[in-house]
Amino acid sequence: MFARALPDDGIIYSLEFNENHATVARENIKNAGFSHCTKVIVGAATDSMKQLITDQIEPFDLIFIDADKQNNPHYLELSLKLSKPGTVIIGDNVVRGGDVINNETTNEGTIGVRKFNEQLAKTPNVESIGFQTVGIKGHDGITLSIVTE
Repeated sequence: MFARALPDDGIIYSLEFNENHATVARENIKNAGFSHCTKVIVGAATDSMKQLITDQIEPFDLIFIDADKQNNPHYLELSLKLSKPGTVIIGDNVVRGGDVINNETTNEGTIGVRKFNEQLAKTPNVESIGFQTVGIKGHDGITLSIVTE
């Protein structure tokens, strides 16, 4: 759990679109003993991220993107505004069983992931690598990116 790695003054923000998911997240966070350092925000992640930018919160050290995949390019763009040099950005589910290289797919999530991967490759102030993962859920992958400037 990311909360275990926080410094004493660290905060985790969990962006949840659905109030039911937020309730479950809050309960799990409470049971794990991390309510004191976690904020659950309910709403569209793009709106929540824009509000965090408007509020001028301190840049994040780590951003984990694992949401509705069609919006991954937007999440990356907003994540960069919430970053500083050294921020790590992790993108989850970026291989999609290999479908991400299928140019014939009409799946919006897969198309979003492909655009996200392409965007990472073109962003000059980010160094990235992708990893394929294999396990009981099949094969998928993550990207690991570091903001350089």
